[in-house]
Amino acid sequence: MSFLKRLFGGGGGETGQAAPVAGKEIEHNGFRIQATPFKEGGQFQTCGVVSKEIDGVVKEHRFIRADRFASLDDAIDVAFKKGKQLIEEQGDKIFG
Repeated sequence: MSFLKRLFGGGGGETGQAAPVAGKEIEHNGFRIQATPFKEGGQFQTCGVVSKEIDGVVKEHRFIRADRFASLDDAIDVAFKKGKQLIEEQGDKIFG
């Protein structure tokens, strides 16, 4: 039965990368930061999306960091910090 579950997406266990967690989002300096951590090796890996509407088009920059946490909330907090850091350092250049 476990073979069929894996075959049809019913459970990857700890062997593979899990789908990103539907994340929380915040606004920062006109940008939107969405935290999308995913479970990897029993912990949550820092991941997120920075987006902004420019000339009517939504631009996105996805990022993944090596940071891993036992707590989902910790991974979300760090994703927000990393997103803010990217915005502060690169601004709109992040999309180019």
